[in-house]
Amino acid sequence: MAAVDPVAAEPQAMALPGLARALISAGKLGQKSAEDISRKAQTNRVSFIQELTGSGAVSASDLAHTMSAAFGAPLLDLDAIDLTRLPKNLLDNKVCQQFRVIVLSKRSNRLIVATADPSDSQAAERIKFSTQMGVDWIIAEYDKLTKMVEQNTTSATEAMDSIIGDDFEFDESTMEAGDEDKEVAASEVEDAPVVKFLHKMLLDAFSMRASDLHFEPYEHNYRVRFRIDGELREIASPPIAIKDKLASRIKVISRMDISEKRVPQDGKMKLKVGPDRVIDFRVSTLPTLFGEKIVIRILDPSSARLGIEALGYEPDEKKRLLDAVARPYGMVLVTGPTGSGKTVSLYTCLNILNKPGVNISTAEDPSEINMPGINQVNVNDKAGLTFAAALKSFLRQDPDVIMVGEIRDLETADIAIKAAQTGHMVLSTLHTNDAPTTLTRMRNMGIAPFNIASSVILITAQRLARRLCPSCKAPADIPHETLIDAGFTEEEVDGSWTPYRPVGCTMCNNGYKGRVGIYQVMPISDEIQRIILADGSAMDIAAQAQAEGVRSLRQSGLHKVKLGVTSLEEVLGCTNV
Repeated sequence: MAAVDPVAAEPQAMALPGLARALISAGKLGQKSAEDISRKAQTNRVSFIQELTGSGAVSASDLAHTMSAAFGAPLLDLDAIDLTRLPKNLLDNKVCQQFRVIVLSKRSNRLIVATADPSDSQAAERIKFSTQMGVDWIIAEYDKLTKMVEQNTTSATEAMDSIIGDDFEFDESTMEAGDEDKEVAASEVEDAPVVKFLHKMLLDAFSMRASDLHFEPYEHNYRVRFRIDGELREIASPPIAIKDKLASRIKVISRMDISEKRVPQDGKMKLKVGPDRVIDFRVSTLPTLFGEKIVIRILDPSSARLGIEALGYEPDEKKRLLDAVARPYGMVLVTGPTGSGKTVSLYTCLNILNKPGVNISTAEDPSEINMPGINQVNVNDKAGLTFAAALKSFLRQDPDVIMVGEIRDLETADIAIKAAQTGHMVLSTLHTNDAPTTLTRMRNMGIAPFNIASSVILITAQRLARRLCPSCKAPADIPHETLIDAGFTEEEVDGSWTPYRPVGCTMCNNGYKGRVGIYQVMPISDEIQRIILADGSAMDIAAQAQAEGVRSLRQSGLHKVKLGVTSLEEVLGCTNV
C-alpha cells in the first residue's frame, strides 16, 4: 500500500496520538480501529499503546518494526541486554515507569533511550527537563520493554514505598526532650520537604551502593556527600536553612535526644527494602562550629553472608583462615583501619561457625550486623557494661565462640587471652597497620609475651582497594622501573601478564566498581612463637613470616594487580612497602 502523508491522514473526527497516526500512515491500522482503541484507552485510563498491544490489533513485534521504519530509528532486541549492566541513576524511576522507557547509555550530553513509542513528545520533553540532556530514541518491543522497566525499577520502588510507609523502626516516646523543645520538634520533624529530601538521600545512597552518607553544615553552605567504593563524592547542596530540621528528623528516627545539640550522639534505624530484606543504618552526630554533622553508615546484613570467596582471599590465605577458625580454641585477630572491612570479615567467619551445636556470643560497640543464632551484646560504658564485663559474663554461660568488637585495654585483652587459653575460640580486632605490628602492640599494652604466644593462632591484616570496572578497564603502559620500585621482582616483570588502568564508563565510578580485600594472613608458627617469647621486634616477626610464605599487604595488593583485579596506583595508595 502506498505511503500516505501522516498529516493528511489525520482524522478530523477525533484527535489521535502520534503513534496512531503513524500506524494509519503505514497501513497497519484502520481509521475506525484507531478511534475505537483510543476511546477504550481513555475509558480504561491506560495509554494508547497499552490498549493497542493488549487488544491484539497490532503485535508488539510488528509495532516495533513499523516504528523503526517510520521514524528512522534503530531497532533493538532487549533480550540481548544485560539488565545489571545498564547505567543507574541517570533518569528517575518514576519517569521510566510512567513513559515505559529505559536508559541504555549516555554519550556526551545525550541519553540513548529505549522506547516503543518515539512519537511521544511528552516523554522526550520530560526526560530533557529531568536530566538536562538530549534524547536519542532506540525502538524496542513494547512487551519486552515493559517487563524490563518493571524489573529495573521494582527494588527502588519498593524501597521508596517502604520508607514513605513508615517502615523505619522508631519510637518517638523514647525521646527525652523537654516540653518547650517538643513543641519545636513537632514542627521540625514533620516538615514535608525535609522528610522527602531525607528519603531521597537514603534511597539514592542505597541504589548507588554507598557505604556512608555525610550531612555537613558550614557557615554559608550545606553539603551531602556519599562514600562510594571508599571515595567521598559530593551529591547535593541543599539550602543551609534545612540543617536543623534535617538533624531533628534524623534524630527522631534514630531514637536520639533531639534537645541535645552540644555533645555527640549515636543511634540506629532500619529500612525495609522489599518483603524480606532489611538494611540497618548506624547514625552518629557531632557538634561542629555551624551545626551538627551527621554521618549515616549503611550496614547491609547480607554482606556477611556473601561467603569468604566474595571477600577477595586468595586460595592459600583462605585455607589459613579457615584452618584457624576451625580449631577448638585460640585467638584470631583481624586488624586494619576504620572502614577496612574488619567487621564483615569477622561476621563471615562467625557465619561459618554458626551451627545449632555451637554457642556464640559477641560484644560490640555497637552491634553492626544482626545475625540469627548468635547472642549479640551492645556494650554500654555508662551503664557499666564494658567489653571486660561482657566477657566475664560470657565465660559464665558456657560459650564455644566469643567475638569481641575491639580489644581496647589491658583488662579486656587479659580476659580474652584467658578465654582463648581455656578452650574457647576468640575472635577480635585491633587497630594496627599490619599483622606483625599487632603482636608488638599487644606487648606494649602490657600483655606478657608467653600469654601472647600461647593464645594467638592467626592474625589477618586487611585493606579495601577499589576494584577495576570489568567493562572499561584498559591495559596500562607502566615502565619496567616503576613496577620494580612498586615491589615486583625481576622474575615477576617478565611480560607474561598485563597491568590495567581505570578508564570510566556509565557502569562505574571513574573506572572502578566495588571493592576487593587485600590481606596479610599470618599464622603464628612455632618459630614466630619463639620470637615473641624472646621479645623480638615487629621486623623480626615480619622477616620470619616472609620466610614462611606470608605475603605482606603490598605483595598481596601487587598480586591483585597481576590478576587485573585492581590498578597499581590503587595498591600504592592503600599499602606501604
